[in-house]
Amino acid sequence: MMKTMIARCATAAAGTALALALMSGAAQAEWRGWNIHPPEYPVSIGMEKFAELAKEKTKGRVTGKVYHSAVLGDQSDAISQVQLGAIDFAEFNMGPIGTAVPEVNVVSLPFIFRSVDHMHRVMDGPVGDKLAAAMEQKGLVALAWYDSGARSFYNTKKPITSPNDMKGMKMRVMNNTLFVGMVESMGGNATPMPYSDVYQSLKTGVIDGAENNWPSYESSNHYEVAGYYSLTEHLILPECLCVSKTSWSRLSAEDQKAVREAARESATLQRQLWADREAKSRDMIVKAGGKINEITNKVPFQTQMVAVYEDAIKKTPALKDLIADIKAVQ
Repeated sequence: MMKTMIARCATAAAGTALALALMSGAAQAEWRGWNIHPPEYPVSIGMEKFAELAKEKTKGRVTGKVYHSAVLGDQSDAISQVQLGAIDFAEFNMGPIGTAVPEVNVVSLPFIFRSVDHMHRVMDGPVGDKLAAAMEQKGLVALAWYDSGARSFYNTKKPITSPNDMKGMKMRVMNNTLFVGMVESMGGNATPMPYSDVYQSLKTGVIDGAENNWPSYESSNHYEVAGYYSLTEHLILPECLCVSKTSWSRLSAEDQKAVREAARESATLQRQLWADREAKSRDMIVKAGGKINEITNKVPFQTQMVAVYEDAIKKTPALKDLIADIKAVQ
């Protein structure tokens, strides 16, 4: 009898230990992270900090490995993979996300933000919350907003001083119909293509130009083959550090809170790193002989965007109120 009781107790204890082990294993989340940029880029450093802080704040229950330089696929594919849960977290430019979440196209409207500081105030407030809610409905949980500065046009042919200078130019844009409309409204020929193809396409004449921010123009070496950089600053695009809703739903409320805190702290770091890198990239390009032209009067460019706004609102009526909300932020 005693032997039977001991045996039963041992079996129960073993079962409890196994259950605890399985529960412990289930609580571990080893996430894969997608990033388009090289490891030394401000976004990349921010993502690594996020992974470090998430591990620290969850006491090791959430760990992450960041795969840089788009080794897990191009941005459009990666967005789909995060929505499906095949990739756990990523840092995306909001432009391509607009294809999956139409409401976020509001931040891709040319000249919607008055400055980078204005963009930060918008995204850190109620508008950012509304966009995050729309993204979550499509499987993307927005944790924090990263910075990517202002984007301007660069090309192989000549300075762009007015919209007329873009007529006939083949300009690479990100995969979003808004950006196609933006270039075509100025008489250019918009050419969506993966970021990784741009350097060779500029070099061989497949395209005449593209548009991006200072650090990307420098780190991609595009300035070597397209030396004219015209400061249109037509887009000030936020970026999103986001998690697959599938991966997010597996976390406890406690770990969700900790991971969100980690993301926001990483965004503070990334924004400062971005400002520093932007200044360094500009200096490097100027010293390398880049032909930079300031554009003090942007009204001729802005007036060409009326049709772009009208078309965007027609396709997604919710943008009308979001535009008003953004303009109301001081």
